Amino acid sequence: MTESQGIDLIWWITVVDLPAMGGLLWLILRVRGEAEEATDRLRSGMEATSIQMREALAAYKLEVAKTYASITTLREVEQRLTSHLLRIEGKLDGARTEGVAR
Repeated sequence: MTESQGIDLIWWITVVDLPAMGGLLWLILRVRGEAEEATDRLRSGMEATSIQMREALAAYKLEVAKTYASITTLREVEQRLTSHLLRIEGKLDGARTEGVAR
């Protein structure tokens, strides 16, 4: 390698390669920072959505607990319906026997 080739190589590294490498390093760091910011925005958005969904679920559970009938109420209604149906059945049986007797 001659001295002029050595100077050309040093000149090439100094003038072209170092600025190009610096630019690539800057670009990599910028893209990485933007990716981290985007990830943080997504994470905070998902956390807010998760909180809203939990609150909505809790409100729905409370509404269900308030509006749906309890087991004891359902048993009482079933007993009343059964007694009414038995009375109706008894009346129908009585009407049949009267119709047959005539």
